[in-house]
Order: sequence, then structure tokens, then C-alpha cells
Amino acid sequence: QWLFEAGVVGIYGVDTRALTKYLRSHGSLLGKIVVDGVDVGFSDPNKEDLVRQVTVAEPVLYGTGAPRIVLVDCGCKRSILKNLVNRGVTVWRVPYDYDFEGEDFDGVVISNGPGDPKMCDTTITHIRKLMQKQAPLLGICLGSQILALAAGGNTYKLKFGHRGQNQPCVEIGTDRCYVTSQNHGYAVDVESLPGAWEAWFVNANDGTNEGIRHRDLPFRGVQFHPEAAPGPVDTNFIFDDFLRMVHAS
Repeated sequence: QWLFEAGVVGIYGVDTRALTKYLRSHGSLLGKIVVDGVDVGFSDPNKEDLVRQVTVAEPVLYGTGAPRIVLVDCGCKRSILKNLVNRGVTVWRVPYDYDFEGEDFDGVVISNGPGDPKMCDTTITHIRKLMQKQAPLLGICLGSQILALAAGGNTYKLKFGHRGQNQPCVEIGTDRCYVTSQNHGYAVDVESLPGAWEAWFVNANDGTNEGIRHRDLPFRGVQFHPEAAPGPVDTNFIFDDFLRMVHAS
């Protein structure tokens, strides 16, 4: 009755066990609900420019401190803003396709966001230009994938996306394993990155990449959410690590 009143499509009488076993073997798939005798085409959201639907409409300034950080908004979570402003910096939040190359800034954060990172052609081009200037860069979630593509690497769709607030990530080269919040269906192919790049974090469950960094230049990206609210906050230090790079540059 509630579904009917709300105009929500629903189904019943489905063998959920068989469906679960099928998805377990084949991974995340597109689906559609159709009436007998009527067929409809698939609607694949990953072929749409989803970031355009969630980015800020025009540049917005937050805070009055230093240094000055550009936040490329690909669907930015409010907690990213809070974590940066609370550290005393000025944040200039810009649309995902905004060309700020000629502006005055000290570092760039590429935010999280929805969909396939390869749809963000303009953002990738802008970040690639910033790499040539060796500007400090931090990518978060989708931002990390954009960073990898700008560096010349590749991304791919995971068989099973990472969802939830208890994804374990190991920092490579240490014995540390962090509990992280994640919500992504794509990952970076580390083997496709140029030689100066390396894996930074790896998922303890399936071994896929959860972070990348450049050995010599101030470029880093993480696939998880260090700004998770209400938590976990195990990896909140990522923001401090980024600001150290900014001050050092």
C-alpha cells in the first residue's frame, strides 16, 4: 500500500536466494523491472555525466586562513570542507570542470563523487596540467581515480563495489590496518601507472587498490573517505599529511 501511494515500483514472489547466488558469481549487474510482454531498454547511469548533476554551480569561498586550497567539487561531502576549514586554511570550492590554472592557490583537493571517472574528461585535463607544475594534489575516492587517469594510468569497474563504514585498508610498508568508510564501484589499476607512482593502501578483503602516491612529487590519492562522518576517523591524518606537503612546497 505504501509503495502504491508513493508511486514506487516494487516486485514480490522473487527467488531471492537464486538471485543472490547469481550476483555472487557474476558481480554487480544492471537490472530492470518489466511487465510480462513488455520490454524496456537498460538505463546505465555510468554512461551519464553524473558529476555534472552534483557539482557546485559556481565557485564558493570558505574560511580566511592560509594556505589557500582549491577543492574541485565532483560531488563533495560537507565533511571534506569541515576538515579543511577546521585546519585553518582557506578553501576555494570550484565546479568540477572549472579552469583555475591561472588562479592563486597552494594546493588542490579533488573530491569524491559518483560514476565512472573516465566521464570527467575536463577535470582529468586540468589535473594533468597541474601535475606539470608540481602543485600539491590530494584525490579522495573518485578524486583518486581522476588523479590516476591524469597521471596516465587506468581505472576499471569492480566486480563487487566497496560499500560501508568498515572496509579494512592496509598501509603498504607498515603493519597498520585502518577501518575506513567507502562507497565506490571503480578502482585504480596500479600496474598501469607510470614508474614513479606506487600503491599506498590496499584493501585487506580483496587486495584491490585503496590509495596511490608519487615517490618524488606531492601527489597522493586515497580511495576511502578520511573525512567520514560520524566515522570511522582512523585515516583523518590524510588531511594533515596533505597540508604538510603543501607547506613543504
